[in-house]
Amino acid sequence: MNKEVAFIDWGLTDYQEAWDKQEAIFNETVAVKGRNRTENTNEPTQNYLIFCEHPHVYTLGKSGHPENLLLDEQGLADKNATYYKINRGGDITYHGPGQIVGYPILDLDNFFTDIHLYLRTLEEAVILTLADYGIIAGRYPGYTGVWLDADNDKARKICAMGVRCSRWITMHGFAFNVNANLDYFKNIVPCGIDDKDVTSMQRELGREMDMEEVKNKLKSHIAHLFEMKLV
Repeated sequence: MNKEVAFIDWGLTDYQEAWDKQEAIFNETVAVKGRNRTENTNEPTQNYLIFCEHPHVYTLGKSGHPENLLLDEQGLADKNATYYKINRGGDITYHGPGQIVGYPILDLDNFFTDIHLYLRTLEEAVILTLADYGIIAGRYPGYTGVWLDADNDKARKICAMGVRCSRWITMHGFAFNVNANLDYFKNIVPCGIDDKDVTSMQRELGREMDMEEVKNKLKSHIAHLFEMKLV
């Protein structure tokens, strides 16, 4: 099993460009696994952990409902935002500056072949990162992602997740609100949940966060939990 993972930070990247780059990496990994199977070879598959931020964009997953976007084309233009229907799970979400978007493109044969454990492990990395800043977070039964006060009527989401997995290769991932402009969430029914709030580290702590510091802590927790060797 190859536990080496290439860490890449794409910085602020157009959503379509990032999606295309993800697809290229994903398809190459699928091709390697295909060759190993058909040619009886043992070429190692490569793993990637990619962080980035996106300009304002709304994305709708395969199981999503288009009516959960509350803007028409003119409304999107007014908000300087774009909209994509994509091939991950989940409903609609928002990505924008001040949000850490994580795209782990992993061959889970190198780690563990359990998609639910995969999601829970990503959630745990975010929970531990928040704990580093004194924010107590957890899970909301029946929903993916990371929540604050999930056990009461103040429940609010701080990290959304939606992944694709084929042949145990993952793509898409998570969106962690650090300094994100939360007003953009008012234009959607986030993840199809219309009665829960959305929050960010900046809102919870009352100060703008150092994005690089948060990224480094999150990256470290992900690497530790998955027993990755980051390169």
